[in-house]
Amino acid sequence: MPQAQEPERAVRQDLADLRIAEADRRGRRRAPWRLLALAALLALAGAGYWLYGRAPVVEVAQVRVAPAGRPAVLNASGYVTPRRRATIAAKITGLVKEVFAEEGMRVHAGQVLATLDDSDAQARLLAAKAEQDATAATLADLRVNLANAERDRRRFEELWRDGAVSEESVDRARTAAESLRARITLANEQVRAAEAQTKVAAQDLENTIIRAPFAGLVVSKDAQRGEMVSPISAGGGFTRTGIATIVDMTSLEIEVDVNESSLAKVTPNQPVHAVLDAYPDWKAPGRVRTIIPTADRQKATVKVRVAFDRLDPRILPDMGVKVTFLGAEPKAARAGTPPAVVPRAAIREEAGRHVVYVLRDGRVERRVVRLGEARGSEQDVTGPLADGEQVVVNGPEGLRDGQRVQKKG
Repeated sequence: MPQAQEPERAVRQDLADLRIAEADRRGRRRAPWRLLALAALLALAGAGYWLYGRAPVVEVAQVRVAPAGRPAVLNASGYVTPRRRATIAAKITGLVKEVFAEEGMRVHAGQVLATLDDSDAQARLLAAKAEQDATAATLADLRVNLANAERDRRRFEELWRDGAVSEESVDRARTAAESLRARITLANEQVRAAEAQTKVAAQDLENTIIRAPFAGLVVSKDAQRGEMVSPISAGGGFTRTGIATIVDMTSLEIEVDVNESSLAKVTPNQPVHAVLDAYPDWKAPGRVRTIIPTADRQKATVKVRVAFDRLDPRILPDMGVKVTFLGAEPKAARAGTPPAVVPRAAIREEAGRHVVYVLRDGRVERRVVRLGEARGSEQDVTGPLADGEQVVVNGPEGLRDGQRVQKKG
């Protein structure tokens, strides 16, 4: 009987070896859930890095502080224009012989800019002088004859008193003397006429020399040697009407168009700041010289002329310029930190407040500001902003204070 139970125990032992332990079954059932949880955590971490770890790209602009002391009340654009600018032309029609003016040349008053062919003028002057000399010689001959006629008249009068000649002879002698005196008077007038003709011929010769009427800078050379010039335009022809254009550089000023609705903000002698388009970092102080007393009905604007406080060689005619008209000096009680000027795109509204985000050390700082006067695409703001700081003008919505960002470019 015991021998019969041995095989049965062996079979049971083999089946027990094949059975999976309960702990192993529980561990194997838990393994897939752990893997899924780990994968979910990795996904959440990746999404968090994508949303919060990756620094967004932003565009920035520089803050500039408005002029201290006087607030800006109006902005306008215009051009640099001279009060004295002239295109020098010849007074007569003639052929250009020489041109001495060149662009960029500084000239003084009376300096020769060009000469015309003067051969005809020289010939006319010689003819006028010859006529004057001939008339003067005739006058001298008539004076000699008059002296002789006066002697004859006196002699005949003495003979007539002595009864040696008739009264008719005395009358003829007197008539001859009077005739010579009349001819001398006519000759004197002819001499004066000849002198006038000589002066006209000399002036014609002088007109072949073109001179600068005032000191200035040559900005345009309008004629060349060999061309014809004339004070009157010959329409459709090849005749020039000017030799060169000169600008008095000491008379440079700014001309701007001010809208009629803003004209009340402009007053004579009002201080301004001018910024040339060619030199955007340089401010040239100036003052309103005059307000032209007429309006342009097409544009509804009034021209205002602004004089520079001090001229600079960098200022050239016809340069574009932006003018900021400054208001009155604020009272000491109201004077405080001067406003900063930022692009209007940099201002955001959050929770009823106006804020800007300043880029500093790769992170943005949220700063609350108060709005001032608008300057077109720019805005005056009062707040903790310093000159030269960079504010975000284009970036994602929902920026947070202290968030790391990347500067574009």
